[in-house]
Formats: sequence, structure tokens, C-alpha cells
Amino acid sequence: MARYGGARADWLDLSTGINPVPYPLPELPAQAWTALPDTDAERALLSAARHAWHVPDDAGILAAPGASALIARVPGLAPCGNVHIPAPTYNEHAAAFSAQGWAVHSEAPRASPDARVLVHPNNPTGLWYAQTDLDAPLTIVDESFADICPDRSLTRFANRPGLLILTSFGKFWGLAGLRLGFAIGTPDLLAPLAEALGPWPVSGPALTIGAQALTDIEWARDTRTRLNADAARLDAVMVRAGATVTGGTSLFRLFKVDDARAWQDRLARAHIWSRIFPYSDTWLRLGMPPPDAWARLEAAL
Repeated sequence: MARYGGARADWLDLSTGINPVPYPLPELPAQAWTALPDTDAERALLSAARHAWHVPDDAGILAAPGASALIARVPGLAPCGNVHIPAPTYNEHAAAFSAQGWAVHSEAPRASPDARVLVHPNNPTGLWYAQTDLDAPLTIVDESFADICPDRSLTRFANRPGLLILTSFGKFWGLAGLRLGFAIGTPDLLAPLAEALGPWPVSGPALTIGAQALTDIEWARDTRTRLNADAARLDAVMVRAGATVTGGTSLFRLFKVDDARAWQDRLARAHIWSRIFPYSDTWLRLGMPPPDAWARLEAAL
């Protein structure tokens, strides 16, 4: 806004991978706001999460105030060593491990790493990983975008020692401001994270909304169908404008263009924000436009 003008309400933010049609907020009981988070409400949320993500019975689930709160604490689960974080990917994992003294490797080190972080599907490429990739003593799988295709989730392996699955409520359900995330793994792996988060880590409103959303199977099914259609539509729009599809998911698409900074500038002049990357002059990532913004995007292109 400082560079291109306009107020916040004038801007269309396509720089994130957040669902632009969020889960509809339910009526909240007054006690969700006025009382400390209720144990029964937390139990209901965790039960809904266990069912939604098909978590093994002998694995635990920890609710947190957003996946970022967990990412910052994960490096403390093991003594500092070598962590393999395949690049390019979401950069907060490397920042967290580096801040706590780990040696971060974007390429696989010659010796087996002490830890590995896999963003599944990867941001921004959309790459999915497999069971055979879960081979480090501490393996973190960030499934913040995996709800678009639950059949490909790796949560069914969450009872393996040393494997931690992170999930986010903000992306697929489109409620990033609610600040709700989960860690899934063996109880002994979750215990230090729970201790670090302290009591009442999740707000009363988040407990209530999360439990309802995670049990709304029909909404999730319809949303996946819409997102798949929107991703195909966005690909077609961008190809007509001269871009090439190079990856992504149904929550964000990755395109190759002749000059990513120039494309970002052109869109920004129409108050549409996009994502470019310091390691590529040709990659441009766009999230899905809301239903009423497609004509605006096409006009800007």
C-alpha cells in the first residue's frame, strides 16, 4: 500500500494459499468468550481431529495456537545436529532450526541427517512425499496444505517413533486468524511440546469452531470440488496471459513467467498482491481468487 496506494480493503491478496471461501462461522456460546477454555471442548476438538485425519489409536494429538507456534518449538525435540530441509520450501522451518543451533542442509547431507522436515505437499512446488521418505530419527511432516487431498496424508504413520505430523486449520478451512494448528505423533514426542505451550493454548472460540468444522464432511467435500475447479480455471487464465504452469496445489498455483518481478508489479498496480521468490526470477505463485474477483484478475493481467 505504501508503494502502490489504496487502503487494505482495496487490495486482493493472492500471495497466500488460504481458501478464499472460509468455513462459515457458527453461533458461539457466551462461555466460549468469557470462560477459560473448557476441558470438554478441548476433548471434543481432539476427537474431531482424530476422526478427520484418521489418526492411529496409539498416536496422540496436541492442539496449538497455530502451526507456527509448533514450528518454532519443534527443533527443541532433539539435540542440535544436521537437519535436511529439501529446498525450495516454506522458509520458517529452516529459520526455526537455525535459530536453535542446528546445521540446516537444503541438499541431503552425505551422512544420514539427525532430522528431516518435509512440507507435504510442498510449498510452493506442490510435491508430495512418500512413506519411504520418513527415515530420519526425527522426521517432521508439515501437512498444512494436505487437506485438499486427505487420501495422500501421512498421518496413518503417526504412531512411528520420531515422526511428527503438523497440520494447520487456517489454509483449507480459510480461518487463518483463528490461530489453530495440531501436532500428531507418539505421546512421548508430544509431551515436551505440550509443556512448552503451557495451559489453555487454544482459545474457547477456536475449540468450538474447530470441532464443528472438522466434523462437517459435506462442506469439506464440496470445498475440495470447488478448489479443484478453481485451480484449473486459474491455470487457464494464466496460460492465456503467457504463463506456464509449473506446480502447486488447489490452494495455490506456481507459474513460470518471463520476469516475475515485472508480473508482480503489473498486478500490484491493480492492487492485486502476488508471491515471488528471492531464489527465482521466473516463479510467480498465486492463491485462488474469491468468486467475485476473477474478472478483476483477468483485467489486471
